[in-house]
Amino acid sequence: MYAPGLLGLALLLVPSLPAGHLTPPAGPRALRSSLGTSSSCQLSQTESELRCHVPGGKLCNGRGRCECGVCICQVTESGKYYGPLCECHDWVCETYDGKICAGHGKCDCGKCKCDEGWYGESCQYPTTCNLTRRKSNEMCKNSQDVICSGAGTCQCGRCKCGNSEGNGLVYGKFCECDDRECIDDETGEICTGHGKCYCGNCYCEAGWHGDKCEFQCDITPWEIKKRCTSPDGKICSNRGTCVCGECTCHDVDPTGDWGDIHGDTCECDERNCKAVYDRYSDDFCSGHGQCNCGRCDCKEGWTGKKCEHSRSCPLSVEESTKKCQGNSNLPCYGRGE
Repeated sequence: MYAPGLLGLALLLVPSLPAGHLTPPAGPRALRSSLGTSSSCQLSQTESELRCHVPGGKLCNGRGRCECGVCICQVTESGKYYGPLCECHDWVCETYDGKICAGHGKCDCGKCKCDEGWYGESCQYPTTCNLTRRKSNEMCKNSQDVICSGAGTCQCGRCKCGNSEGNGLVYGKFCECDDRECIDDETGEICTGHGKCYCGNCYCEAGWHGDKCEFQCDITPWEIKKRCTSPDGKICSNRGTCVCGECTCHDVDPTGDWGDIHGDTCECDERNCKAVYDRYSDDFCSGHGQCNCGRCDCKEGWTGKKCEHSRSCPLSVEESTKKCQGNSNLPCYGRGE
């Protein structure tokens, strides 16, 4: 991986070996252990840090500590960093069908090294194919029965997405994702440089909005969050999206004129006022009250969470019980009153 060149690099960086060492250590790890102490290092702190410095970045890429001009990389729960300047890690390799290197290779500093018999950027293609052309094409069809979503070619039951420019913007098991949709026409940048693109959709950084994150908010990210936070501490009550400090509530009314979810922070859910929710019905509060931000204000003579109970009933207890299904000992089957 790095072993052949790293030892030579490290030996060039270090002026001399500590006294008592007749031969250099066996490898980079041994070299680091023998030189990585203040008592044995003959470099000044400035010289040491200079050799660990990444142009325009942090020492050891911020992923390790610098000892005598050599980076000692971190090991995290998700994996380890490695490389002369800790520039490599294994969780950025291409995946296919949810598996790193399609399960047919190993990740080496962000690139897949395929096992014998496999090739491709994520080792997803077999070098020999035992499938018939018909079977292969069937395996490449998306949910609309289109081979590779019309954006690639089928190779032995696996889609090879069309990326003529080599930018990898078309991807997915069926080439269903096209990140070219995220490119801003004016700047030519993905999400105008103010967001991340996932499967053709921009997810903007705080303070930016628009289909391609092209618009900047005129208030601070802190103020945006404050304005969109509902009384229960959730952003738009988990019923909408926050754009520049204003909540756009999920509209469940098919007419689009009035959503059942509304309020400055989408805190009001009118669906709570309906005995049986029917998006096409305006029968709020059982017809005996008005819905106020998801709570029923009942008319005089009616009560209940949804104004379903009359305060004055002309029926006797016996007549009332008969109208309720069940029996005299267990009216409403014991599940109501």
